[in-house]
Amino acid sequence: MTTSHTDARTVAQATFPRTSGRTRGYAPKDVDAFLERARLAFENPQGDAVLRAGDIRSAAFPLVKRGYQPDAVDAALSRVEDAFAARERKEALSAAGAGAWIDQTRTQAQEILDHLAREPRRRFARARGLGYGYRVDEVDLVADKIAAYLAEGRPVTVEQVRTVAFRMQRRGYREEQVDALLDAVVDVMLAVG
Repeated sequence: MTTSHTDARTVAQATFPRTSGRTRGYAPKDVDAFLERARLAFENPQGDAVLRAGDIRSAAFPLVKRGYQPDAVDAALSRVEDAFAARERKEALSAAGAGAWIDQTRTQAQEILDHLAREPRRRFARARGLGYGYRVDEVDLVADKIAAYLAEGRPVTVEQVRTVAFRMQRRGYREEQVDALLDAVVDVMLAVG
């Protein structure tokens, strides 16, 4: 899918379906403000509102009654992130050249592979004490699929990595470490287009 400048503008002007009943959704005021900021940053990359694809991915919004449906907003944010990533890739290719861009992306992919080559059940630090973290078996299963994607080209989509969810367990893998690795995987996937 090619995401264009027009797609980024359309998403920024979109209205989203609202939640009903007791279901909470993203605060419309916050979503609208963030998307407007993203639109301005995309239209004027040299301006004051500097954003990168990773900033779009890490956006978070408070939950409120009659808010925007999270799935609809998340899908739109994925399209906006794709647009920013495509522009960043184009700028990097222009500035450094294709060889340097490929080397940088290959290095980042190798770092991820090196991390995932660790022994199963020991790939990430564990939650301390009686704390909860991501289920180890579920994370390891996803880690194996990502490693196969990076090493052998087995099919995995960026959307699968973006939306993966894990159940919690006592002494599970620390969330921030797993999330950071998944973000790095998304960066590599977006870098290669």
